[in-house]
Amino acid sequence: MFTGIIEEVGEVLAVEEAGDFRRLTIRAPRMLSGAAPGDSIATNGVCITAVEVTGDGFTADLSRETLERTTFGGITAGSRVNLERSMRADSRFGGHIVQGHVDGVGRVESFERNEDDWSLRVRYPPQFRQRLVWKGSIAIDGISLTVAGRTPDTIEIAIIPFTLDHTNLADRKPGDGVNLEFDVLAKYVESLVEPYLKQLGKGLE
Repeated sequence: MFTGIIEEVGEVLAVEEAGDFRRLTIRAPRMLSGAAPGDSIATNGVCITAVEVTGDGFTADLSRETLERTTFGGITAGSRVNLERSMRADSRFGGHIVQGHVDGVGRVESFERNEDDWSLRVRYPPQFRQRLVWKGSIAIDGISLTVAGRTPDTIEIAIIPFTLDHTNLADRKPGDGVNLEFDVLAKYVESLVEPYLKQLGKGLE
């Protein structure tokens, strides 16, 4: 489990095909103290397993499922990625519950400067509309963010300067894909009420 508080922005050094997998080599010189092969590291919001850990980076293998369901299908060497190690039981909980299980890919519609922050607008897959609420949480490329506004097909996020400086959001431009993970609490509520809503629908027919 993760919290969506980014520890470091790493750099993809290499992307190699390895049979049914794609291997990433990522440079991350600051956050790997105590890390070991087998550890989970959220990378742009995707929970991946470190296969090898060196003094300044790690490698990880991506399955075809991951490549097809996230933005990793188009990742290239030189890309900057948001990194977070899995949460420790005795650590502070600064963001929200993030599993590292991406629900879908959104598209940046606009990213504009306001007076003292930036407004990020992302188009999301419409089937996830009911998982979004005003002031609710969402993870975008692994960053714990708050929904400032919502339309039937877009969400608006207010980005403060600290977040811009300590994540890879400064690299984003209109048309770019971003990994979206919706609040797991919303998913549980949706799962619990869905049978009752279906039954109610039948009763109204």
